[in-house]
Amino acid sequence: MDSDFDAVRDYLTGLQDRLCAAIERADGAARFAEDMWTRAEGGGGRTRVLREGAVFEQAGVGFSDVSGTRLPPAATAARPELAGASWRAVGVSLVFHPRNPHLPTTHANVRHFRAEREGETVAWWFGGGFDLTPFYPVDEDILHWHRTAQALCAPFGAERYPAHKRWCDEYFFLKHRGETRGVGGLFFDDLHEDFATDFAYLRAVGDGFLDAYLPIVDRRRDAPYGERERAFQLYRRGRYVEFNLVWDRGTLFGLQSGGRSESILMSLPPLVRWEYGYAPEPDSAEARLQDYLRPRDWLRELG
Repeated sequence: MDSDFDAVRDYLTGLQDRLCAAIERADGAARFAEDMWTRAEGGGGRTRVLREGAVFEQAGVGFSDVSGTRLPPAATAARPELAGASWRAVGVSLVFHPRNPHLPTTHANVRHFRAEREGETVAWWFGGGFDLTPFYPVDEDILHWHRTAQALCAPFGAERYPAHKRWCDEYFFLKHRGETRGVGGLFFDDLHEDFATDFAYLRAVGDGFLDAYLPIVDRRRDAPYGERERAFQLYRRGRYVEFNLVWDRGTLFGLQSGGRSESILMSLPPLVRWEYGYAPEPDSAEARLQDYLRPRDWLRELG
């Protein structure tokens, strides 16, 4: 692998440091514990988890740099040119589960992949994005989230935001429930048009996440709530588990490629509940959420 890959790796390790420092400041009480790990087939990473904070019940920020000599059959079936190639993947992924039900759960990921055969690169790409999962949605927060996403996309063309916003809506969709995981954001994969431009976009997404999320933390962290809101939050966290275990391609790839399960499943919430046949009271704050769990043009509708 060449210096371009090293530049991406250096950016991602620095991004993990900056994310963790910012979340520790925002939480004000807890700190991240770091778990360094290695992978038998190649590579390793550092998983950082903050638990039982003042704001975050659990927050995880993981960095991984893993490699191998063969890819899972599902990957080579979709990309036959990868058969028999050695590969290396580097990325940062985060999931934050706040304590307050009025503060949304959030996820972000930025990653880079390379495959080689006989010393020649046969494929490379960037992927990533960020998305927001509120339980008690606030229009002001959603508008800020999508305005921030649109602004960071703007230098890369007018079509970048609508295309990657639409991709996010389509990807984070629970088909068995007929609903989106939340109010979306950005998602992209297999971006390989120009290395310098695509790497710049990866950095824009990685750097833009805190601009999108921290103002929401400041607004919602102290919102009053009771047992009813907490119970609803834990119930809706069940949807998060369902998506990550049933539909998420990153989870599937990580487990199929011999990844570290403890780090891969770091995204799951610390507490969750399921309830058979749950239906919110008509016209309640809980029933209101359903109207937000579908693809919508948030900037046009709320702006």
